[in-house]
Amino acid sequence: MILSILVGPLSAGDRAWAADPSELIAGEPPTPASERSSGIRGKLHDWNVVVGAGAVYGPKFEGSKDFEVMPVPLVSASFFNDYVHVGPTGLLIDIYKVENFKISARGGMEFGRDEDDSDHLRGLGDIDSGAKIGGVISYELGPIELSAGIDKIMGGSDGVTGTFGAEYSHMVGQFILSAGASATWADKNYMKSYFGVTPLQSARSGLETYDAGAGFKRIDLTASVTYLASEHWFIRGQAELGIVTGDARNSPVVQKETQPSVMMFVGYKF
Repeated sequence: MILSILVGPLSAGDRAWAADPSELIAGEPPTPASERSSGIRGKLHDWNVVVGAGAVYGPKFEGSKDFEVMPVPLVSASFFNDYVHVGPTGLLIDIYKVENFKISARGGMEFGRDEDDSDHLRGLGDIDSGAKIGGVISYELGPIELSAGIDKIMGGSDGVTGTFGAEYSHMVGQFILSAGASATWADKNYMKSYFGVTPLQSARSGLETYDAGAGFKRIDLTASVTYLASEHWFIRGQAELGIVTGDARNSPVVQKETQPSVMMFVGYKF
């Protein structure tokens, strides 16, 4: 597939803003060994390394009505014949590949939430960071990629999330156009941590008590344009509209159901 994205909500809660840049220019013919640079640069080419930087403008937390600008450093690489990928979202290991079907294991971090992120969160306490481990199944149907993933968070919310999505990509000249949609489900532990309000939290924050149950918490619609400026340089812009759903939508923690964001970054592919 021309453009591959680790499907997941791009919410302020998990800071999963960035696509995996190491596959932005997938599908191009390999450079002959005789034409590659030797030494470190040649090894970086073999590893499909991408570095870059940019910024995202989005909600301060999932459900926030206030926005902020956050820097986005990007470093990613693929190893062992593209079976192991390290990127902004963590580690992805392809366990099984056959034609257009793939099963992968993944790991990363859930960055939690700080009550100092917004005055609206004062009194709710912090949600600690935690390790995240899971897997994803994907299937490419021409220019469309279908995927389903599940993650267990160890620490922090101690929750489980599942994401189901589809993405369409098409290359026109030096531009890669992409559009996608995904839905995210969360168990009760996750929902209680991020959207529930206990009696003690209510007394401290002034928000009403709320018991959030398991269910679909969010739908995301994304669109992006990647410009391949040269053999190595590219520029990417992405817009997203997140829609908070289910018990999360009715939570007093949520100030606004619609969660738009925009992202722009410049990258260099070795």
